[in-house]
Amino acid sequence: MIAKAPAIKVLGLDHLVLTVADISASKEFYRRVLGMTPVVFGDGRHAVHFGRQKINLHEPGRDPHLEARVQVPGTGDLCFIVETPIAEVVRDLEAEGVALIEGPVEKTGAQGPIMSVYFRDPDGNLIELSNPIRR
Repeated sequence: MIAKAPAIKVLGLDHLVLTVADISASKEFYRRVLGMTPVVFGDGRHAVHFGRQKINLHEPGRDPHLEARVQVPGTGDLCFIVETPIAEVVRDLEAEGVALIEGPVEKTGAQGPIMSVYFRDPDGNLIELSNPIRR
């Protein structure tokens, strides 16, 4: 039997949502540490914007019918590809008082090998910053 090709073709990621305990603290962390731009949109909703994407920040229970079924701060695990060389990323994170969990270490990203460092945001979400490795 020949598998039918899916009718839906995903082009990219517009936004994702993190459940956080304190929106103000999260917006400040992502602004200060990662240079993202805090924004308010719609009916007073909050996000941080970077490139052509954003991370919406929700506190648990705000709009239950349009949120994940289980909303717990600190359950995210995100990887960002960064332009800044990883050695400089490490220096910048240390200067901001952000403790590294691991790295630099080679991993496999969506498009090939990457060099990554890991740390946590104020809610305990795991954040990975990576450079593609050109071979």
